[in-house]
Formats: sequence, C-alpha cells, structure tokens
Amino acid sequence: MNRVLDVARVQAVNWRGIVAWPLGILAFTLVINVAIFGAIGDAAPPEGRVTGALSSIYIVMFVAHLQTITQVFPFALGLSVTRRAFFAGTALVVVAQALFFGLVLLLLEWVERTTGGWGVGVRYFGLPFLIQENPLTQWLVYVVPFLAVSAIGVFMGVVFKRWGQAGMYVLTMTAGVLAAGFAIVVTWQRSWPSVGSFFTGQSTFALLAGYPLVIALVLGGVGWFTIRRATP
Repeated sequence: MNRVLDVARVQAVNWRGIVAWPLGILAFTLVINVAIFGAIGDAAPPEGRVTGALSSIYIVMFVAHLQTITQVFPFALGLSVTRRAFFAGTALVVVAQALFFGLVLLLLEWVERTTGGWGVGVRYFGLPFLIQENPLTQWLVYVVPFLAVSAIGVFMGVVFKRWGQAGMYVLTMTAGVLAAGFAIVVTWQRSWPSVGSFFTGQSTFALLAGYPLVIALVLGGVGWFTIRRATP
C-alpha cells in the first residue's frame, strides 16, 4: 500500500498538469463563452445560449493520463516501482481527480443557476441533457465520464508502451473497422430507427454514468493485464 501511495505522490508532483491546467482551461473557456454571449446580447434566444465547451476539461484529463503512461511510467519503473503498484497508484489518482472535479462542476453548476447563467443566460455547466433531479446523481453524471476518459487515456498509453506505434495503428484501425462494420450491418438490416430508439429510451443517468462506468472498468481491467508486459 505504501508503494501505491508513493506512486500517487509522484504523480501529485505534477499538480499543474493534473489539477491546475484542467481548471485553468475550464476557466478560460467559461470566460470566453460568457464574453461571447454577453457581446451578442439578444441576438441569441434563451434556448440557444448553450455551449459544449464543458468537454474541454474532459479532453484535458484524457491527454493528462495518456501522458501519465508515456512519461511518468518509465520514470516510476526507474525508481523500482512495480507495475502493479504503478497501475494501482494511477487508478487512485484517477478516482481522486474524478471525485474532486465532479464536485467542482457541481458547485459551478449551482453558481451558474443562481446567477442566471453568469448574468447572460448562458448554460455552460447546466446543459439540458445533463440536469438530474438531485445533487448526488448530478455529481455522478459529472464524475463518471472523468473515469471513462481517463481510462481511455491510460489504456491508449499502455498500448503505446507495450506495442509502440504499430500497436496504436492496429488499435485505431480495429476501432475503425468495428465502427464501420456496425454501421454496415445496421444499415443492411435497416435498424437505425431501433438504434435511435434504444438510446432515446435510456435515461441520462444510464448514458452518462452507467455505460461510461462499464467502459472505465473494462478498459481498466484490460489495461492492467497489458501493462504487466509493457516496457519503459
């Protein structure tokens, strides 16, 4: 357990990359969007004052944990840290970040709602499809996607360290083939209405908390088995 905590401490040294930069980019995109909607005034109707810039912080977390494997992993192994301890410590950091950033987004959504969309009616944190009935589910809707995108970043980093650029090409092509195959089969069977009905029939909580959690757990498990043979 001590080695796991040591790995978490090593990663915490880069607090700018895992905390400051995500919050800084979040603040930057928020200010830009508030300024834009404030400048255009009544030209944008109330229902049109919605932005998708919240995704920026999730993209930053994906990149941060891709770099965790490509940059921190070799350094940690040089300190005689086992792969098991490194992966467990990384998982601890990912969960802690997700819980923390989820709380930040929950508080900012409350501020946004209280201030009438930062004074200009913009919906940055309280996107219509994100809104839940109680604070706990609202928090989870923010938290779980962090786990999913971080798991994707870690998994891609592990693939790169295990198989290099060839592994990344194969992974990308495999994902493309699967997506194309799915589209071809669904089109052939004329099942796009059924696919649409499936997703529209799911609750927001299931789409943003349930399924992303499954993705995080599956990729976490596959990443663990893969990193055991990864080289620095």
